[in-house]
Amino acid sequence: MTRVAGRQLVQPPGPTNVPDRVLRALATPTVDHRGPIALQLVKDCLAGFDKIFGFGGDPVIMYAASGTGSWMAALANTLNPGDKVLGFETGHFGRLWADMVTDMGFELHQEPTDWRSPIDLNKLESILKADKEHKIKAVCAVHNETSTGVTSDIAGVRKAMDAAGHPALLFVDTISGLGSIPYDHKAWKVDITIGGSQKGLMLPPGLSFNVASAKALEANKTAKYPKGYWKWAPIIAANKDGMFPYTPATNMLFALREGLAMLQEEGMQAVFARHARLAEATRRAVQAWGLETVCKDAKYASNTVTSIYTPDGVNADQVRNVIYDKFNIALGSGLGQLAGKNFRIGHLGDFNETMLTGVLAGVEVGMDLAGMKIQKGGVTAALTYFAEN
Repeated sequence: MTRVAGRQLVQPPGPTNVPDRVLRALATPTVDHRGPIALQLVKDCLAGFDKIFGFGGDPVIMYAASGTGSWMAALANTLNPGDKVLGFETGHFGRLWADMVTDMGFELHQEPTDWRSPIDLNKLESILKADKEHKIKAVCAVHNETSTGVTSDIAGVRKAMDAAGHPALLFVDTISGLGSIPYDHKAWKVDITIGGSQKGLMLPPGLSFNVASAKALEANKTAKYPKGYWKWAPIIAANKDGMFPYTPATNMLFALREGLAMLQEEGMQAVFARHARLAEATRRAVQAWGLETVCKDAKYASNTVTSIYTPDGVNADQVRNVIYDKFNIALGSGLGQLAGKNFRIGHLGDFNETMLTGVLAGVEVGMDLAGMKIQKGGVTAALTYFAEN
């Protein structure tokens, strides 16, 4: 194989570019997972989560798994076979979560969307008000839909549920939001927050977690669904002493501790502001190119990923391949019903203005080389925005 010089820019909305500090932590020599170093490591990670994200003492239950595993854990630990679950198909990941609901034997009420919009709060409230017998036991909401680049209003979701006077649990997938855009587990009264390692936490894939509210823990006491590996109680009990009921991914925990430390050093308000800057510069570039984002309303545009339509007749995957081959930039593909119709630029994690400028330059030239008709000047539009902000 011919060597390509330089580091590859990994620009899907996850996995993200892993910073060197985290990579060095990941390379820490393996330790006894029941020894004093590991016990302190687990305690440090749990304390760091609470301090940075304000989980308010709600237990963080970690798994050696992708985010999909934590979807399953949320459902299995709080529901009973045959329970009804309400979901919104805001994009590919909303669809996958719904598929899991049915695969696990729960009853699904899935509300379709145009895959360009957030959760419809009025529709949510009306569905819950109509559920007089409270058959719906959980609402599954994707906070930041990475296939479409649309962020839903989770505070608004909670307000709609409260306005309906409905007791359903609120499950929120914030895998691609946590550590990048504002999220408030406590204030929004989320019952289970679902997160993963490979996005704003700046780690490789491999860790995911649930954060369980008191209401979710109460539901867990009567949940009869088989849990197996995903069972909360043994993990919560063992974590009090810095242990796990199974062998944990200790080197990923070393990496997690470092990633949390980096977020704390930068400060979360600065992290949010940086992501907002990078996202707006990307959107300015897309506008200058004369292209259309999948997200219809700029109010709900994600600050972690911009999903971009290619013109009719242009295969987005072919454009991505040219950009990859010529400039060593990996972009996100279109997923589900968007396959071949769009590509996605991730701008989250350990990422800055200079890195984004290089990505946008590669994308602009790559689109031209792929024969895609665009207006030039996207990089200039982004640089102008940076200079003014």
